[in-house]
Amino acid sequence: MPYVSTGEAARALGVSMRSLQQWAKDGLIEPDFRTVGGHMRWDVERVRAELRANLRAMRDAAEADE
Repeated sequence: MPYVSTGEAARALGVSMRSLQQWAKDGLIEPDFRTVGGHMRWDVERVRAELRANLRAMRDAAEADE
């Protein structure tokens, strides 16, 4: 899949641009690269898989704490 802008990735993932930007800032996900101007570019399928893995890990950790 081609690399897309933060807005396009957010729409494809069903989240807000701000969420995607914040998750990147917090280190939960990483953009595939940044343009010379500093704009993030994303492979939506990779990000989707990474978010699913992160959610599974958080769910497993929460269940282990119960």
